[in-house]
Formats: sequence, structure tokens, C-alpha cells
Amino acid sequence: MPRVHCFAPIEDTAARILILGSMPGKASLAAGEYYAHPRNVFWTIMGELIGAHPDLPYEDRLKILRSSGIALWDVLGSCVRKSSLDSHIEVNSAVPNDFKSFFLRHPNITRVFFNGAKAEQCFLKYVQPSLKSASLQYQRLPSTSPANAGIPYGQKLLAWQSVIRRGS
Repeated sequence: MPRVHCFAPIEDTAARILILGSMPGKASLAAGEYYAHPRNVFWTIMGELIGAHPDLPYEDRLKILRSSGIALWDVLGSCVRKSSLDSHIEVNSAVPNDFKSFFLRHPNITRVFFNGAKAEQCFLKYVQPSLKSASLQYQRLPSTSPANAGIPYGQKLLAWQSVIRRGS
């Protein structure tokens, strides 16, 4: 099985919020864009919350994220995974991103939101034990992935509103 690698972070030195996924899926990797699967509702939610609508060009959406104080990345820098499903990540193959350096470059980040349970689990297992910052607050949000079809869109949107309420 191939080793997959995440994208570079979408970042701005003034970011106050970090949204973390686990690892891009096949559609995102093929497109070279975060959350590119047509049924992933991340950009639909970001459209409603901050105006980064999915019908805008990708670079425009990223500019809106940055101007809203939101950074975007994945917990894992690489892993072996046989499909796009988080459950197919081979645990022993997971290599986390360098969050020590990331947080040093982004001292204004105080809130970390996880796009789903796997992102949170990987962060708590591989990253948090090595972090010294007690000022970070964490919150898991329902995954925007189409694999998380059991939670209706309205419920996801309601939960994701905490990014704006608590992060501003």
C-alpha cells in the first residue's frame, strides 16, 4: 500500500484558530486541494460561516480562511492507508506533522478544532504529549466527510458555528 502525504498548512502569522483534519482523502490528493471531495461539506460550512463558498476558486477560499484568522492543516504528515477512510490508516505507519515548530510560528493560535474523531485521536496520541502549551483549547467537531453521513448537515453546521463564536 502506498504512503500518502499531507499538504502544506494553510497559514497566516495572525491566525487565532487551527482546524485539523487527519489526512487528505484520494479526491483531495488528486486535486491538490483540501476537502476536494464533492460531497465533503467543509467548504459549504465555511461558506456559511465566513463566506468561503465552495463555488469560489480554491485560492479565494484560502484567502478568506487566512483573513478570518483560520489556519488549516492535518495532524498526520504521512501514513499508509488503503482507501480514503480514516479507519484504513495503518496505526503503526502514522507520522505526525511538526506542531512544535508550527505553534512557535503561530503564537496567536489559542483554539484547535478537530474535523472529526480520527484527527482528535491522532493529535492526542502523537502530538499533545510533546507540546508544552497549556494555553491551547481543543474541540472535536463532527467530520465533514461524506463517510459521516449519520449526522445531518444542519447538525454539523450548528456544531461548526463554535469555530466563529469561540474563536473570534
